[in-house]
Amino acid sequence: MAIKEGDRIPDAKLKIMGGKGPTDISTADVFGGKKVVLFAVPGAFTPTCSQAHLPGFVTLADKIKAKGVDTIACLSVNDAFVMDCWGKDKNAEEIMMLADWNADLARAMGLEFDASAFGLGVRAQRFAMIVDDGVVSKLAVEAPGQFEVSKAEAILEAL
Repeated sequence: MAIKEGDRIPDAKLKIMGGKGPTDISTADVFGGKKVVLFAVPGAFTPTCSQAHLPGFVTLADKIKAKGVDTIACLSVNDAFVMDCWGKDKNAEEIMMLADWNADLARAMGLEFDASAFGLGVRAQRFAMIVDDGVVSKLAVEAPGQFEVSKAEAILEAL
């Protein structure tokens, strides 16, 4: 069953790129005591993700943070090396690039999908959420092949 508004983000370990390489970060570290906008993409360096989803949040980061958001985080089922490289490529200095390398968080939230037919394995669905101290206050999950409800402009409006 998929996570819904009012639910707490499940415990999971993710990875971020640290000064000495990939570093563990827990969902408690990311969401505890903070207002966070989390958006997920099916894959780094893929067309919609690279041309629209991540760039939208990069462009609107200041306006989103001006609404009281502590952290904007991008989640993908990629490793920390890929997420770090993609973030640098897209000038995403204001975005926390979270690697859900085994889809543990995507699965725990019920927001995964099987892209094995495309050679990609299990991936995160395209979604965005607003999380207040670990509790989902707004959840926007895209229908397959769509890009409307999870884009930065929609989340900014929801804030």
